[in-house]
Amino acid sequence: MSEAEIPTPHRRRPRYSGKNPRRFEDKYKELNPERYAETIAKVRASGKTPAGQHVPILLSKIMQILAPQPGERAVDCTLGYGGHAGALLKAVQPGGTLLALDQDPLEIVRTEARLRASGCEESALVVKRMNFAGLPRALGELGWSDGADVLLADLGCSSMQFDNPARGFSFKHDGPLDMRMNPQRGVSAREFLQKLSAEKFTAILSDNADEPHAKLLAQTLAETDHATTRSLAEAVRRALPHRVNEEDRDATVRRVFQALRIAVNEEFTALDTFLRQLPTCLRSGARVCILTFHSGEDRRVKHLFREGLRSGIFSATNDEVIRPTSQETRDNPRAAPAKLRWAVKA
Repeated sequence: MSEAEIPTPHRRRPRYSGKNPRRFEDKYKELNPERYAETIAKVRASGKTPAGQHVPILLSKIMQILAPQPGERAVDCTLGYGGHAGALLKAVQPGGTLLALDQDPLEIVRTEARLRASGCEESALVVKRMNFAGLPRALGELGWSDGADVLLADLGCSSMQFDNPARGFSFKHDGPLDMRMNPQRGVSAREFLQKLSAEKFTAILSDNADEPHAKLLAQTLAETDHATTRSLAEAVRRALPHRVNEEDRDATVRRVFQALRIAVNEEFTALDTFLRQLPTCLRSGARVCILTFHSGEDRRVKHLFREGLRSGIFSATNDEVIRPTSQETRDNPRAAPAKLRWAVKA
């Protein structure tokens, strides 16, 4: 039999692995949006975020405030899934450019591919893998030493990071206790916790999450070894007094995970550096929006904008923080803690 006559082996198409599959990649049909558009629509209709996807928060309000125009320079300091970035990119064309930053080496490649597939001009999108604390360097490399016209920073973790057990951000699914935004740098949450003194852990829980049981938890959990997210979550629950009900126990676990994630990634250090440099990264008349998700972030942004208004650095800012509407929160529960502040450079 000649080579041309050899039949091609039949390959069965991949099947959805049942009602209760074990692998994360099999469990969520919505990780394959082309094949499972109907499933994704149903998940969104139920008020949930499809796994491996991210719904941009306060998108229409942010676009209204930033008002990006064709030909302008825009910056998305936290690219993530690219929901905000896609809208900014479309608005500054033709003639404008979007600079997008993200430190996550896993998601940035996928998001850039999606944005370029949307049909943007080749030169309209510049993607750089770096923390937003390096914004001045990124602007300098583009020749934007006088700053940008539009800037957005969404300080929340992306759904892709939370949903993937391998990243170790959530106790919803068991996975390695990692929590690093960039898994190629720094130490994991497991290693961090092993070397953490009770005194320092108390401060981290108080400063990063306003945890009322900070001292008790720190004394119990400091310098312990937990290989997985659920191991730590169970340890937190056991450490709490018996009088704490289940709902409050879950809330405490979320705060502990938040506090550790902030510490592992040095998020406040990066944010302080970013905010200190921000005014010099904006052209006169530039609009800036910052989305925060807990009090530690919001306090810092509020202080910068109000002090900048008093000193004449900014010509306007919002008096009252902007929150998602009840409808947006119902449609996207992960929007619930979001707070938006904006300012205009003088």
